[in-house]
Amino acid sequence: MAFFFASPIDIDVKLEGEELRKQVDMKTDKERTASCPVYYDGDSVAGQVTIRVRDGTRHEGIKVEFVGSIELFYDRGHHHEFLSLSQELAAPGELHQVQTFDFLFKNVEKQFESYQGINVKLRYFIRVSVARRIADVTKERDIWVHSYRMPPDSNNSIKMEVGIEDCLHIEFEYNKSKYHLKDVIVGKIYFLLVRIKIKHMELSIIRRETTGSAPNQYNESETITKFEIMDGAPVRGEAIPIRLFLGGFDLTPTFREVNKKFSTRYYLNLVLIDEENRRYFKQQEITIFRIPEQN
Repeated sequence: MAFFFASPIDIDVKLEGEELRKQVDMKTDKERTASCPVYYDGDSVAGQVTIRVRDGTRHEGIKVEFVGSIELFYDRGHHHEFLSLSQELAAPGELHQVQTFDFLFKNVEKQFESYQGINVKLRYFIRVSVARRIADVTKERDIWVHSYRMPPDSNNSIKMEVGIEDCLHIEFEYNKSKYHLKDVIVGKIYFLLVRIKIKHMELSIIRRETTGSAPNQYNESETITKFEIMDGAPVRGEAIPIRLFLGGFDLTPTFREVNKKFSTRYYLNLVLIDEENRRYFKQQEITIFRIPEQN
């Protein structure tokens, strides 16, 4: 019977210096996460592949690939590979017990940041393939990529007015429109006219993920955080300060039209609720970007 079954092949991928890199937890399924080392654009990706087999296992060649792909969850089975580099580790032949191969993908351009969203996943991974006549044996090992962006040259404050004629007129101001991931949103809300009884006011950060393109376009919104900034009725001339620290939230940078497959945008959503539970709200897009972390 052993003749009919493929010999077991165990593949292990070790990344060079991974224990020295920052780690990010990546969801592998609903319950489990895996720890991935963080790489940056231009970093080399090097390591070792160890293959354990029964003695004398034949193969049709062994290769290692570095792949960047976008997986859209509504389009399962179709992975859009925007990066694919390949190296041959061994020509067809026999494998004996334990064999180790080194690999190096030098100064790899990683133009997009890794992302795991509601309907889309952008991932980078090492894939080792042992070609066999019956069925290939493969092993994948994920890494996580962060991309830095230079702070924007212009970063104007946001000033907006919202009102209901002869009932309510408020003005709100945020100190800037572009924030880094550990930034602080500082703002003020001015009540210029108040003729309705406002019960309370809250501010939330909303992440909106857009995947695909029309007619197969999907939009998903999730509230990252929501907090009350006022409880009770404001009076005319009152100013309410806002101070929101972004560092404590699970944010990503803003992504726009990544490989023409998806976008992720952030909005500040200001909501006023009156005594009859009517809601008045105003949304404003903000841009979030990553800067090098301070040690």
